Amino acid sequence: MSNRQRVLSGVQPTGDLHLGNYLGAIRNWVEGQSQYDNFVFIADLHAITVPYELATLSANTYSLAALYLACGLDLNHSTIFVQSHVSAHSELTWLLNCITPLNWLQDMIQYREKAVKQGENVSVGLLDYPVLMASDILLYQPDKVPVGEDQKQHIELTRDIVNRFNHLFAKPDHPVLKLPEPLIRKEGARVMSLTDGTKKMSKSDPSDLSRINLLDSPDEIAKKIKRCKTDPTRGLEFDNPERPESNNLLTLYTLLSGKTKEEVATECQDMGWGQFKSLLTETIINALKPIQEKYQTVTDEKGYLESVLRDGRQKAVAIANQTLAQAKTAMGYSVPL
Repeated sequence: MSNRQRVLSGVQPTGDLHLGNYLGAIRNWVEGQSQYDNFVFIADLHAITVPYELATLSANTYSLAALYLACGLDLNHSTIFVQSHVSAHSELTWLLNCITPLNWLQDMIQYREKAVKQGENVSVGLLDYPVLMASDILLYQPDKVPVGEDQKQHIELTRDIVNRFNHLFAKPDHPVLKLPEPLIRKEGARVMSLTDGTKKMSKSDPSDLSRINLLDSPDEIAKKIKRCKTDPTRGLEFDNPERPESNNLLTLYTLLSGKTKEEVATECQDMGWGQFKSLLTETIINALKPIQEKYQTVTDEKGYLESVLRDGRQKAVAIANQTLAQAKTAMGYSVPL
């Protein structure tokens, strides 16, 4: 039994993982994983709260698991599993639904933004997404939950649900559900779109030219960098608000080259865009090569990924079912022995 604090993280298997996902989150998970007992899942139940590609859901789930490993998640420190393989996620969500006021969910910013886009076809699942997220967290009783700016409201809601549950069903000195603390890790890089330096690189952007996917071939990377948005000024510089693309591409080069910001600023201050794009292209290709090679190894080894996810499911189920049983007992249910 590990004495390390437990941390929970997850990513939806929608679209392809790109450099923004890697530099903004996953690389930080990898660098800090030895400090924690990590549970990392593929959030496939969340993936169906909006229209999705039926034909690719399963394949994307396995691809994401392989990329977790390819990016450096170590099974000695991290348990990788698929959300839908652990039925306790759905069951605890229903129990928490029945104590969560509707207006709490209607006030969620992400729901309101996505509901406007979907119009009359908005699903109950989209409204209920934060309760499922609360269940994801609470089942594993983590000490810390890594959060970005866009998820802070969800963690606050989770804490509200915990307090309400414990108030209704637990003794003051014996809480049933652990109150999770947000983990503000060293801020991951904020990687912006290749087609608009003022917007974050995103899986949901309709243009594939806006992002570098982790599995893009060298030719695809070269094409995207060649066509990415720049400005007419010669010489590159950081932190000029009138040159967002210059700042974004220099930041990308800094993160992937291992050089300091000062070194990059000096190196690139007199460069033309053509020279810099060639340098950036080569740097990205070299940085992604070991990830792509490890991904190929993982996917080529028949049965390996299934064994990883099977072992992960067993570890996840053991913890999740224990928490679920405690919650059901507290709520007055008879729990089968």
